[in-house]
Amino acid sequence: MEHNIFESKLFKIIILSVAGLIILVFVFALGVFVGTKRADFSFQWADQYHRNFGGPQGGLFGDMMGEDFTNSNGVFGPIIKIDGKTLTVNGTDNVEKVILVDNKTIIRFQRKNEKLSDLKVGDSIIVTGEPNDKGQIEALLIRVIPAPPKSSSKTSAASNAPVVNTNTQSN
Repeated sequence: MEHNIFESKLFKIIILSVAGLIILVFVFALGVFVGTKRADFSFQWADQYHRNFGGPQGGLFGDMMGEDFTNSNGVFGPIIKIDGKTLTVNGTDNVEKVILVDNKTIIRFQRKNEKLSDLKVGDSIIVTGEPNDKGQIEALLIRVIPAPPKSSSKTSAASNAPVVNTNTQSN
């Protein structure tokens, strides 16, 4: 009678046990990997918050009404630098925001779509998007604001203003 070790019940139990242990180690390693990535994201976001978002000027609880916090999902202001698919915008309170543009970003000027190459330094834009872990805004929508019309209303209004004599000297 010939006895084959590969067909024995003990061999099958050992193989199933080793396979189960390998799966258990894989799941544990996957959990460690995901946990490390989440912790790294949180650390980087907190570490770079003040530098990238301007942060609250009076400390974390300096302004309880929230007026001192900057918006991490968008910005309004002029473009001060264009470098490939990266824009730098001078936002409110002179806080520079880095905007990342990709193929999914919609760029609109009035009612027409624009391309990234149509943007130029000095254009005023409104950006909405998602903040990433480096404090940059991944743009979903960029709307170009038309420049205000140049009019001579100030000069004409000033020339029509009445002249007031401020000389109070008496003879």
